[in-house]
Amino acid sequence: MSSASGTTPGKLPIVVWVLAAGTFLMGTTEFVIAGLLPELATGLGVSTSQAGLLITAFAVGMIIGAPTMAMATLRLPQRQTLILALSVFSLGHVVAALSTSFTVVLAARVVTALATGAFWSVGFVVATAAAGPQRATRATGVMIGGLTLANVVGVPIGSFAGQFVGWRGPFWALAALSALAAVFIGRFIPAREERATVSLRAEFGALRQGRLWLALSAAVFIMGGVLATYSYVTPLLTDRAGIPAGAVPFVLIAFGVGALGGTTTGGRLGEHRPMATTLTAAAATALVLFLMIPLSVNAVTATILVFLMGLTGFAVNPVVTALAMRFAGDAPTLTSALTTSAFNVGVAGGSFIAGAALDSSLGVTGPPLVGTVIAALTLLPLIALAVRGASGKSRVVAQRTAQAHAPSDQPARTPSHH
Repeated sequence: MSSASGTTPGKLPIVVWVLAAGTFLMGTTEFVIAGLLPELATGLGVSTSQAGLLITAFAVGMIIGAPTMAMATLRLPQRQTLILALSVFSLGHVVAALSTSFTVVLAARVVTALATGAFWSVGFVVATAAAGPQRATRATGVMIGGLTLANVVGVPIGSFAGQFVGWRGPFWALAALSALAAVFIGRFIPAREERATVSLRAEFGALRQGRLWLALSAAVFIMGGVLATYSYVTPLLTDRAGIPAGAVPFVLIAFGVGALGGTTTGGRLGEHRPMATTLTAAAATALVLFLMIPLSVNAVTATILVFLMGLTGFAVNPVVTALAMRFAGDAPTLTSALTTSAFNVGVAGGSFIAGAALDSSLGVTGPPLVGTVIAALTLLPLIALAVRGASGKSRVVAQRTAQAHAPSDQPARTPSHH
């Protein structure tokens, strides 16, 4: 590959890593709220469950933003779209950091989520195009890795910072870093773009695939189950497990490490046995979340279960994403955006229902109970996919067998040499 692309043969272009840094920032802002709930609730004068709505609001913005922005920017210059998205993202954090109103912060979260949806939907397309067909999967993995790394590094650091300087500190840091990322994007993405002609008809036509919606449903349920629990894991750890607030970020690191391991392991195993991998991981996730109810009274077991929640839950994500993209065929842009939306439907629904459960008589055990039920529902679309896949293979085998044994009524098209 030419030096203009910022890479050498066998290596990914620099732009892929820059885009991954952007997904890192956006992943951090989506999930850091879970580690800042007490500080946000106190600072904005709301209850813990109300503060949790900041997670729900961001997810709702992503649900709307990813497909809407993907279609709205389909024919706009990609570099311009990415720079604008990062600029709006930065400005949204400035507004939130300056405000004392919960409503304003909530609205700022929705706006930053819309910008995130635009960035992700375009960024994945740019990254895979820059990497080329042979390294498109690696480029996608690096982009998802940026999101997963946010749970390992970004969220715990944000939680630490929030405890020492208040919740506004992480917001200011994210505003500054995203503005810097916009400068780098402008530097490394070429003004002249090489991309295939896009077709709105083809993009929407891909949505007729029933298997696509089963994969998206699995994405909704698995993320709903995990985030129902994770969104309110801080009060569970402090009030039930007896872990000091200052130690909570270390538990969040354990979750992030588990999520990174799950994404990596799920991606590798899912290449060869996608259905076995997802079914096993989804069942394991439901079991882990259920065990969190009786076993979260101990700091050690609670930390182990938080780690396992990340490990098992995130093992499903890369596989269902890859399946959805495969079912989309030659129209990946809208499907990529809808996959993002599907995960965030789970985040929004799971965190919202879990917030209600937290305020009920169930208390801090309500969110993991909600998570258990939602995660278990992941098995339904996965089993349907497995059954459809098995029946499809059976039909192909039957057709090939019939063709092999059928008498040929057609004369030979090649002349005889005898």
